Amino acid sequence: MAVTVDEALSLIFEHVKPKSIQLLPIEMALGHVLAEEITATHNLPPFDNSAMDGYAVKNADAGKSLECLHTIFAGDKEEIKLQEGNCIKIMTGARIPHGCEAIVPVEETTAESDKITMPEKIRPAQHIRLTGEDIQSGDRLLEKGERLHAHHITLLASQGISQVHVYKKPRVALFASGSELKMHFEQVTDYQLYNTNTPTIMARCQELGCAVQFIGTAVDSLESIHELIESALDSDLIITSGGVSVGDADYTKEAFAAFDYTNIFEKIEIKPGKPTTFGRIGNTYVLNLPGNPLAAALIFEIFGQSTINALSAVSEKYLATLQAKLKGSYKTRPGRNTLVPGYYDGESFDVCKKYAPGMVSPLAKANALIFVDAGVSELEEGHAVKIIPTRFSFNCVEPKSLFTK
Repeated sequence: MAVTVDEALSLIFEHVKPKSIQLLPIEMALGHVLAEEITATHNLPPFDNSAMDGYAVKNADAGKSLECLHTIFAGDKEEIKLQEGNCIKIMTGARIPHGCEAIVPVEETTAESDKITMPEKIRPAQHIRLTGEDIQSGDRLLEKGERLHAHHITLLASQGISQVHVYKKPRVALFASGSELKMHFEQVTDYQLYNTNTPTIMARCQELGCAVQFIGTAVDSLESIHELIESALDSDLIITSGGVSVGDADYTKEAFAAFDYTNIFEKIEIKPGKPTTFGRIGNTYVLNLPGNPLAAALIFEIFGQSTINALSAVSEKYLATLQAKLKGSYKTRPGRNTLVPGYYDGESFDVCKKYAPGMVSPLAKANALIFVDAGVSELEEGHAVKIIPTRFSFNCVEPKSLFTK
C-alpha cells in the first residue's frame, strides 16, 4: 500500500540516524556538520584598538592644535599615556593608549609645522573598537548540527580554534539497472540509451556534501544486481534507479530481498515516481528511484535530499519553501500529489513548457519545483505557490507543509 508524502518523510527521519564523528582541521571542515557546540574563549577585539589611521586625542582638545609626540603601530607593546594638549599618531588595529578618548582620522586634521589641528567636533569614543564589542568570552558561537560555511570558519579562526569535531559526510553508492543503459563514455546502438540518472544523482549528492561512488550499471538479471549490492554495502546509502516497477525485467526489489532487506515503504502517493521504495540492509539505507530521468531527479529532491540531511545530522534537515507568484496558469488532473518543474526568477515561478517523466531537458532549464496538492485542478496566474529550490538547498529546523493548494 502506498504511503503519503508526509508519511514517507516521517519514516525517513524516524529511521535514518547520523553517522560517526571525526576531528578535522578547520581548513578541511567546510561543508561538514558540527558535532559539538562552539563557545568563545577570547574577547574580540581582545583589547581596545583603533579603527582608523589617525590620532589618539582627548575630547577636550577638539579644535586645538596639538603636538604629536609618539606613533603607535599595530602590534606595538609599549605602554603609552596620552596627555592633554598632545596627540599620538596611531595606525589601524593598534592598541589605544591610556587616556585616549577618541580617534580622529588623518583626513579630518590639518598639519601645520610641528602641530596637528583637530576638527571642531569630536564624538566621544569615535573610531575606537572596544574590547569584546564583537565577541565576548563565553558567547555561544556555533550550535551542534550547523553546517559549516566559509564565514563559520572565520569565527573559528578568530578564536584560535584549529580543529573541530564534525559528523562524517554520508557515503553514497550509486548504480543503475537496465540492460538498455550505457554510460556516457560507452558507445550506444539504436536500441540502447545513455544512463543519465546516475551522473545526475551523483552530481546532486556531491552538491549536498556527500562522498559518492559509482558502482556500475546492472543488466536485467538477479545475479548482476546482487553483485552491485554486495559492492555497495559498506556505504551509508545506496541509491538505485530503475527496476522498481512491475515489468517482467524489473528485478531490483527481488534482488534486495535476498540481503535481509527491511522494507520501510515501497510506494508513495505521488506523481511522477509512485514506485519509489525505501528500506535498509543492516546499517545501510536503500533508496530505489524510478528509471525515468525527470521522475528520478524530482523524487530525489524530496526524498533523497531528506535522507542525506538525516544522515548528515544537520539541524536544518527539513525541506523548506519560498513564496512566489505563478507565471501563467496551470491545469492538472486532480487525484495525486504532483511534482512540477519550473523556473524561479526571484519573484515568479514559470512552469516548464513541456515536461514528462522520461525527459531530461526540463532538468537543465528548471531551478525549482512546486508540489501541487492532489485536490488542485487549476492554479490561476498570480496564485501564491510554494517553490522548492533545486539549485541550492533551503531547509529549516521544523517540518513544514510543502504543498501548493
